[in-house]
Amino acid sequence: MISNSLLEVRNLHTHFTLGGWLDTKQVIRAVNGITFHINRGEVLSLVGESGCGKSTVGRTLTRLENATSGQVIFDGKDVLQMPASEFRILRRDIQMIFQDPYASLNPRLKIVTTLSEPLFCHKLVRSRSDAREKIADILERVGMDRNDMHRYPHEFSGGQRQRIAIARVMILAPRLVIADEAVSALDVSIQAQVLNLIKKLQQENGMALLFISHDLGVVRHISDRVAVMYQGNIVETGTKHQIFDEPNHSYTKLLLGSIPRIPMGIYS
Repeated sequence: MISNSLLEVRNLHTHFTLGGWLDTKQVIRAVNGITFHINRGEVLSLVGESGCGKSTVGRTLTRLENATSGQVIFDGKDVLQMPASEFRILRRDIQMIFQDPYASLNPRLKIVTTLSEPLFCHKLVRSRSDAREKIADILERVGMDRNDMHRYPHEFSGGQRQRIAIARVMILAPRLVIADEAVSALDVSIQAQVLNLIKKLQQENGMALLFISHDLGVVRHISDRVAVMYQGNIVETGTKHQIFDEPNHSYTKLLLGSIPRIPMGIYS
């Protein structure tokens, strides 16, 4: 395992087989043999155009999609080879923030119930009063009011719902968070607030972060390193300064020249 590496992905493939006319089959190679690592406490951004396979990477790492082949080594253990019972325990350490906060929150449950479930699932509290204290604390840390726990998701704005989704992840103190387009569904001004919140919590908790995005302005703000993905492959990896100031691959240069970027001052 690479020194200081928390996560090491080795030759990962995730393919999907689609039915076609006359019983023909089409294989979609969404992830086609990628290799990368994330160090402890590091922010690695995975960037590329829509459809390049970057979201499938995040879903494969969390076993929401089945890998075709390869290895995902987390702290020395292959996640893909674990029995379901063992991986269920590991889910506390590997958490995911999704793009649509409303879709990821159960509309029928109050926030207190939504945030209590992972605490009881991983046996981090012994009583409902203990759970409410932890929930109040994490809500305040993400910029919400502790009394918000008694409300339903539809009573909040999109930015507030994403803060609640982040609270649900951070209440478990994970070691790796995968943020899949976590701010792309939000208005620009709200994007900046939520992005700064994610970065603040990442630094305070010392967790590793895989930040998946198509927005280069956002990526430049939050990253330590950047991996550029194109048609299921990682074509270039480097520090954010190397990628943005001295790109080597032709696709990286094209991406930098074609994707609109948010002015950096908005994140200050």
